[in-house]
Amino acid sequence: MTKTAKSRIVAAIDIGSSKIATLVSQVVQDPVTGETSVNVVGAATAESRGIKKGQIVDIDEAVEATISSVEAAERMAGYNLESVFVALGGAHIHSQNSHGVVAVSDPSGEINQNDIDRAIEAASAVSLPTSREAIHILPREFIVDGEAGVRDAAGMSGVRLEVDTHIISAASAAVKNIRKAVNEVGVEIEDLVFSGLASAESVISPTEKELGCVLVDIGGGTTSMAVFIDGALAYSGVIPVGAKNVTNDLAIGLRVSLEAAEKIKIALSSKKPKDKEEDDEMDLERLGISEIRKISKKTLLEGIMKPRLNEIFTMVRIELEKEGLANRVPSGAIVTGGGAETAGVIESARRMLSLPVRIGVPGGVGGLIDDIMQPSFASSVGLLLYGAREMPKESLTSFTKKMKLPSAGMFGKLIDNIKNLLP
Repeated sequence: MTKTAKSRIVAAIDIGSSKIATLVSQVVQDPVTGETSVNVVGAATAESRGIKKGQIVDIDEAVEATISSVEAAERMAGYNLESVFVALGGAHIHSQNSHGVVAVSDPSGEINQNDIDRAIEAASAVSLPTSREAIHILPREFIVDGEAGVRDAAGMSGVRLEVDTHIISAASAAVKNIRKAVNEVGVEIEDLVFSGLASAESVISPTEKELGCVLVDIGGGTTSMAVFIDGALAYSGVIPVGAKNVTNDLAIGLRVSLEAAEKIKIALSSKKPKDKEEDDEMDLERLGISEIRKISKKTLLEGIMKPRLNEIFTMVRIELEKEGLANRVPSGAIVTGGGAETAGVIESARRMLSLPVRIGVPGGVGGLIDDIMQPSFASSVGLLLYGAREMPKESLTSFTKKMKLPSAGMFGKLIDNIKNLLP
C-alpha cells in the first residue's frame, strides 16, 4: 500500500509601511523522503494604511487594509484562512546574546531534550523591562564539557551543558497592536516572526550564513538588519529609515507631490543600465508629471537619491562596527526588500560597507510565483518557508520561539495562551 503525500495550508501576512502582502501556500510532504515543498496558491497585496515606520498608528485603517489583502488572497486560493504567520518590524526591535549553563541530569551523562530545554531556559533568564517581551529565543551553539561549536547536543555525552542564545525582543504595546489588528481580521496568529529573520529564510543560502553575512532588508519606512555568523543569527536590529525617505527627498528636491516623486523613482529604477536613450535627460511628461518637463537623470541620482542611500548603508556600517561584526561577514551584504530595487543601491552599499553586495531575490517556493519573485516579497515568502519548517513538529526551535521571558504580564499571557488552545 503506497503512502499518500500529506499537505497542509501555511499562510503569511507581512504588514509593512508601503504594502500589506498576504500569501497562501500548500505545503506538501513527500511520504517517502519526508521532504516538504511549498507551493503558493494565493497572493494579494493592498496599499498600506494606518502603518508608519513599521508600527500601527491607526488600528482601524490597518485592519481595513489587511482585510482587503487577506480576502483577495483567500479568493485566489479558494481557502478560508484560520491561522497565519505574521512579520514583525519597527525600530522597537532589539536583540541581545545570552549564555546559559546546566548540569546534565542523566547519571550516564547522555544529554536529552530536557537538558537542552533547561539550558535554553537558563540563558533566557535575562531581565527585560516590563514594556518589552521576547519574540525569539534562538540557540546559536551548544558547548559540551568545554567543547564549543556543537549544533545539536541531543544524544551526546557530557556532564556540563552550555548554550549561547540570540534573543530578539519587541515593545509589548507594538506586539499587542499587531495581534489585535490581525485578530480583528478574523484569523489567529500562529507566530510573530522578526521581518529580517523571515527575509533571511528566502534570500540567504546556508553557505553564506556559515561564512558570515549581513542581510539588509530595506522596507518602506524601516530597514531591518540580520547578521549571520557560523550559520547562526548573531545580531538583529532595525534602522528607522527606508525607501519612502528617498521618495520624500525627491518630492522636496523637485517640489512635486509624493505620488509624482514615487513615479520618478520607479521610472529611474526600472531603466535598463544599457539603455542609452535619453541618457542624461528624463522626460517627465511621459509619466504624466506636468510640474517639470525635463530633468537631468544624473541630478536625480547623484544629487538626491544617492545621499539618502549612502545614509542608510552608513547606518548599517555603524551598527556592524558597534557590535564588532564589520570584519566577520566575508560573504558580504545581501540587500533585499522593496528598497533594493532603487537605482544606485548596489553602488551605495559597496561604497559604504566595503563588502561584496548582491540583491536578494526570494526563492524556495513554487506555484503562482510570477508576481512574487522580487525583493519586495522577501519577507512574505520567508514567512511561508519559516511556517513550513516550524508547523509539522514540536522541535527545539518551536519550543524556543514560544518561550517568553519573565515579566509582569507573564500570567496574563499564560491565560491568553490557554484560551487560544480551547475550541
